[in-house]
Amino acid sequence: MNLGTAAAIGYGVLTLIGGIMGYIKAKSQASLISGLISGSLLIFAGSAQLMGQTWGLTLAAAISAVLVVVFIVRLVKTRKFMPAGMLILASLASLGAIVYELINSVPATV
Repeated sequence: MNLGTAAAIGYGVLTLIGGIMGYIKAKSQASLISGLISGSLLIFAGSAQLMGQTWGLTLAAAISAVLVVVFIVRLVKTRKFMPAGMLILASLASLGAIVYELINSVPATV
């Protein structure tokens, strides 16, 4: 398992747990639904990459990028670092690992 795949699956698990925690603490159905959907998609994308599907990391990168935007909007709206600011950092770390893996997996042409 490479770094990008591990980041996608790990961030997917974190997103799932975060959505459930958001529902438990704030009764936010939006957090639950978005956490379950985005977390499941990230885990699916990471699993697809594990099975040799090259589009897996591209899907994971797209989902992570969307989540960065979502959490930036939430941070601007609430002006509270927790949880949006922390999730921006987690999203960026995951996106960085995934993009790094995508760049390094491109075959060199000579």
